[in-house]
Amino acid sequence: MRITSVADMKAHFSAYIEKCKDGPVIVTKHGRPVAVLVSMLEDDELERFILAHTPRFRRLLDAAEERIQQTGGVKHDDFWASLE
Repeated sequence: MRITSVADMKAHFSAYIEKCKDGPVIVTKHGRPVAVLVSMLEDDELERFILAHTPRFRRLLDAAEERIQQTGGVKHDDFWASLE
């Protein structure tokens, strides 16, 4: 994992775009982390990233998890049978 300053990131942005393919690049300002540059090599990675950082989607997942905890969820065979 690489760490760089905002100033260095600005000066060498194209190079860091390439470097982040090998792993995240942490960007610092005055020595403190302020951002992370990550590569999106596949379309589904971008979709997962967007969903994971969408508050409404997180609330839906939390509500679903709570409902599963309360009701025990749906049995595997019942789920697939409901789709037929």
